[in-house]
Amino acid sequence: MASQAKNVGILAIEIYFPPTCIQQEVLEAHDGASKGKYTIGLGQDCMGFCTEVEDVISMSLTAVSSLLEKYGIDPKQIGRLEVGSETVLDKSKSIKTFLMPIFEKSGNTDIEGVDSTNACYGGTAALFNCVNWVESSSWDGRYGLVVCTDSAVYAEGPARPTGGAAAIAMLIGPNAPIVFESKFRGSHMVHAYDFYKPNLASEYPVVDGKLSQTCYLMALDSCYKTFCNKYEKLEGNPFSVADAEYFVFHSPYNKLVQKSFARLVFNDFVKNASYIDEAAKEKLAPFSSLTSHESYQSRDLEKASQQVAKPFYETKVQPSTLIPKQVGNMYTASIYAAFASLIHNKNSTLAGHRAILFSYGSGLSATMFSVRFNEGQHPFSLSNIATVMNVSEKLKSRHEFPPKKFVEIMQVMEHRYGAKDFVTNKDTSLLARGTYFLTHVDSMYRRFYSKKSSENGSLANGH
Repeated sequence: MASQAKNVGILAIEIYFPPTCIQQEVLEAHDGASKGKYTIGLGQDCMGFCTEVEDVISMSLTAVSSLLEKYGIDPKQIGRLEVGSETVLDKSKSIKTFLMPIFEKSGNTDIEGVDSTNACYGGTAALFNCVNWVESSSWDGRYGLVVCTDSAVYAEGPARPTGGAAAIAMLIGPNAPIVFESKFRGSHMVHAYDFYKPNLASEYPVVDGKLSQTCYLMALDSCYKTFCNKYEKLEGNPFSVADAEYFVFHSPYNKLVQKSFARLVFNDFVKNASYIDEAAKEKLAPFSSLTSHESYQSRDLEKASQQVAKPFYETKVQPSTLIPKQVGNMYTASIYAAFASLIHNKNSTLAGHRAILFSYGSGLSATMFSVRFNEGQHPFSLSNIATVMNVSEKLKSRHEFPPKKFVEIMQVMEHRYGAKDFVTNKDTSLLARGTYFLTHVDSMYRRFYSKKSSENGSLANGH
């Protein structure tokens, strides 16, 4: 039996997003939207999307196999595998089962865990399950592995530019460079119809945009209040934004991240946090008598709190916004892509610091939680995680598609969703070596994948 694990957390991270994207500025012009609506209004730069040869399963296969390979992890060393996703390709068979051939080859079928689903929160549920497993008496000394994977697509209209796609894999174990402070955690779970997918024949959601934003901010307030109470009870002093170097948010679009951090600063003002100076107090004082409901609807409060929060935002939040702004909303992968951005940008200076993460999934489920950074030992060091992820190169090597081609691809994907008996075009020319892709779906709806084994597109054995 394994001894009690210490400093449990994330040992390694790999991220995969499609090599196909469209510039938000170009999409904005094509859609006839007012200039700046997607780029300034939503705060987005670019949007990644899957073509017909990629989906959540192929992206997950790529992320998992790449992580194991680059860190030299024997598949036998994995004892738990959890997947978070809201992209339903089968109502019964979990995405986790599609990943098992990677482990079956080495004779390892003794792997616990299945999928977790609740909008964008499933990845966090999967992550907590793995961390809890390593911290528990059930742990057998092997690693946990978490995969967050989604393809966020919307029908033509105002919500379409808030799409995106990615898969992220995280290795969980003891003596980690990213340690969970599990005692500091605040959750908020209630019933709401802000965003949901009741039509099983379509992957498009039903969205109440205004309600969804309010639900997000209400959940943020509630989680922050609970988090602060637990922190104060355990540490003996109050918590404020000043007590963490970085904040990482689930990012449906960047503008909401800006509003969310400003909301935390306003919460700190209300409870008289010491870092709020006189000038800031003066700007925020007119809003101190608003009820919670009134404060969610107040544009003036939104503007004033963002002004006050701006200098803090630039140091504490901005470093985590790169991938979400460049790839879009990745649902379960969104918050962890933001976290990957922080490691990419700040890996050499993170050791000894704390980051607070806020995870939100509509319907609704939310948690605010805390991690601390250590430098870690190679290969599980922060600098090596950044090297392995290779974020700059992945972003740089993408191919921008014109709007007409993007719309055509969206139509093909819409037609193919839930379909059977088709073969994809198998065009892997844009995919990097080692990327998995969908080859066909047979008459019994069974999906088949192959791995690109060389740059010229030859195939390894699929499954």
